[in-house]
Amino acid sequence: MSTPGNSAAEEAERVLALLAAVPDPEIPVLSVVDLGVIRHVRRGTDGRLRVGLTPTYSGCPATEMIRAAVRGTLDRHGYPDAEIEEVLSPPWSSDWLSAAGRVKLRQFGIAPPVAPVSSPRRLWQATPVACPRCAGADTERISEFGSTPCKAHYRCRQCGEPFDYFKCL
Repeated sequence: MSTPGNSAAEEAERVLALLAAVPDPEIPVLSVVDLGVIRHVRRGTDGRLRVGLTPTYSGCPATEMIRAAVRGTLDRHGYPDAEIEEVLSPPWSSDWLSAAGRVKLRQFGIAPPVAPVSSPRRLWQATPVACPRCAGADTERISEFGSTPCKAHYRCRQCGEPFDYFKCL
């Protein structure tokens, strides 16, 4: 909540810190801030707090759960009138994962995205993926889809462990 003397930047930082505790429902080791789906936190011309939220992809089943968790956090911390705005352009990209989020994914046993996808054709090209457990580079894709549609299932030929790879989108 904004108080006299607080700058807009301080308020935005405070709200982002609150939202950094909101876990992604599909990968709870990541927060919605780590995931990069919070696009902005700012006051509108009407004085209301506005939080921009971008779905990771069209039809993502977690989007409504994320929206509800963000709403609940804002309500509990004194922002019941905040408006959550859906931001669709530009679309979310796995490039928006934070550096800390990439480390958390690896520590959780999920290989983070390797490279940005500048062209949709790159989605069908094989990309070398390092094992998050042993860092081995000799891996193979077992299935295009892992535990969720945004992940593929891989196996490391060095340590023999299966793992998910967070796809580049």
